[in-house]
Amino acid sequence: MATNASLAKGTRDFYGDELNKRQFMIRVIEKHFKQFGFSRIETPSFENYSTLIGKYGEEGDRLIFKILKSGDYLGKVNPDVLVSKDSQELTPAISDKALRYDLTVPFARFVVQHQNELAFPFKRYQIQPVWRADRPQKGRFREFTQCDADVVGVHSLWQELEFLQLYNAVFSELGLVNEYKVTVKLNNRKLLSGLAEVLSIEDRLTVFMTVLDKLDKIGANGVAEELKLLGFEDRVWDTMQFFLDTQISLDQRISKLHVLLADSLVGIQGLKELEFLFANAAQFEFAAIQLSFDLTLARGLHYYTGTLFEVSAPEKVQLGAIGGGGRYDNLTEAFGGTDMSGVGISFGLDRLYLVLEELGLFGEYLEDQIDVVVLFFEHTDPLLLFQVVNRLRAQGISAEMYPEAAKIAKQYKYAEKRKARFIFSTDQKNSSSKPFVLKNMKTSELHECSLESLQDVIQLIRLPSI
Repeated sequence: MATNASLAKGTRDFYGDELNKRQFMIRVIEKHFKQFGFSRIETPSFENYSTLIGKYGEEGDRLIFKILKSGDYLGKVNPDVLVSKDSQELTPAISDKALRYDLTVPFARFVVQHQNELAFPFKRYQIQPVWRADRPQKGRFREFTQCDADVVGVHSLWQELEFLQLYNAVFSELGLVNEYKVTVKLNNRKLLSGLAEVLSIEDRLTVFMTVLDKLDKIGANGVAEELKLLGFEDRVWDTMQFFLDTQISLDQRISKLHVLLADSLVGIQGLKELEFLFANAAQFEFAAIQLSFDLTLARGLHYYTGTLFEVSAPEKVQLGAIGGGGRYDNLTEAFGGTDMSGVGISFGLDRLYLVLEELGLFGEYLEDQIDVVVLFFEHTDPLLLFQVVNRLRAQGISAEMYPEAAKIAKQYKYAEKRKARFIFSTDQKNSSSKPFVLKNMKTSELHECSLESLQDVIQLIRLPSI
């Protein structure tokens, strides 16, 4: 039958096994968020347009989904603006709301709005969808779920170290250990600011970082070419290339930076912060993460001011970042907050799902299955079947009764599609002392019972399938 049912590009439906696996991941992440002392908040799916615009940089602003004003949204627009077709002037005239682009900017708004009610430092976690008008491709969706943990109202670098521990705890429980370790890249925006200072490109730092952030997409040659086209001198990229050589040790790169940044106060401050993190992280054993210094890591979001995190998928999986974050000192100032330095990290649930799926790290117990389907034969009293179902449910067993006396083959097919572990039915051959039979769908083993001896088969149902 022809149908016009379709999804908007970059969005997905979730059900069955996939949804169960996603919920499993959320449970693991949320458990560790709570163990680390974070409190849950939720914010609306859309914010005022003015709340979001201007916080992410030019490219980020373009990817924000705008919501048209209600009613005749063109009626009050200046005709000259309509004729000019200037989107920057027209957009705020016809749109005053937008879908959230990330969870951090709404969090900053939340903190300032509720600052008199909160205890600082305030630690929050948030697991909600965000929207970006990006080009859909593998691992890149227009609607996706972020799992964020942030602390605001603290300047201490020990918080950055705790976030490394949080990453390790979550990835360890999800099975990303040994050969499946993830790489957490570290950098500091102050280092990039310092380099811009000594290279005399301070006024073009934002452009420089935007191009650097494309390294994974267009490669070193692509970055070099784009910088050249934008008018940057060759010495700018020549300076950065030294730090791309993976054969050069961390100590050698840090020594080189001490020389390069000797005359930059902000650069030296960023270098000291980076050294602090690596030195103290070395005191801990991480089962699931390995640390890497990447001076080209800029992160596309412009509100970062200090430490930068980016989590790369295991080498066996060709996928982009599955997490990231950093420190932001001035974000709350946009909403009237003062001295509210914040730092946070995020898990990209959708990409992380692809990683676990490709590596086969989801267990069978996550399948969308039911313990027992009770069959409905024509000669059976439905009230009796309801008694059976209720007793099973009272014992914590998932059970359902087929709702009508359909053909047995149809009921069996339904039970198979539901991935039922057992089928419970009346025994047509023996309707006296033991009128019921329980069938193990995996082994085909049969167990007879009466309503009074139902507890005996309940124990069998509770045993894990072999």
